[in-house]
Amino acid sequence: MRELRRAGERGYADHGWLKSYHSFSFADYYDPRHVGFGPLRVINEDRIAPGTGFGTHGHRDMEILSYVLEGALAHQDSMGNGSTIVPGDVQRMSAGSGVRHSEFNHDRSKTTHFLQIWIEPEVIGVAPSYEQKHFADAEKRGRLRLIASGDGADGSVRIHRDARVYAALIDARERVAHALAAGRMAYVHVARGRVSVNGMPLEAGDAVKLGDTPEIVLEKGENAEVLLFDLK
Repeated sequence: MRELRRAGERGYADHGWLKSYHSFSFADYYDPRHVGFGPLRVINEDRIAPGTGFGTHGHRDMEILSYVLEGALAHQDSMGNGSTIVPGDVQRMSAGSGVRHSEFNHDRSKTTHFLQIWIEPEVIGVAPSYEQKHFADAEKRGRLRLIASGDGADGSVRIHRDARVYAALIDARERVAHALAAGRMAYVHVARGRVSVNGMPLEAGDAVKLGDTPEIVLEKGENAEVLLFDLK
């Protein structure tokens, strides 16, 4: 199985202070062909205007990852956590039995550009929890760096799902291959730049769904930043 999704096919919402592209059905955007991919439920590419953000709101029974591309995102939640995430940081919030939080761009001159990712957990009603880790560019340069997983392997943030999320920076002659085990599927999202995925040229915002594919090859990158989701 191989299904390409171009950036321009995504849903889009312009709220003035927030401009958001939706890879899957979300809020007022609904497409029955794109309501998720396995446990992967949301990839929103958000741009938050200077001095604005999401007020306090609630979540339940969802693994939420935030991945900042530019700017900074300030986080506060009902568990007592308060932090600011910047490029290279991965924030994981397991909403579990219920959590409330806010997300703001406090910079008065710069837009915050980030990806908000939701993955459905295998168990519901767990106690909410929070984790944040930094992964330097050198760890992702020319290789797939595991940033989230069900077992916290290799220092990744831990989610309540048999899923592995990788990040990579690919440029020039760099080539990365990922073996996909039988019975698993992959979703490759290009966060920025250009890259070839199994011979398919992709640009920022493009994605491809892959199944029954023993190997995924990323190459011919042009300042590419890529997220690969290995899912069951």
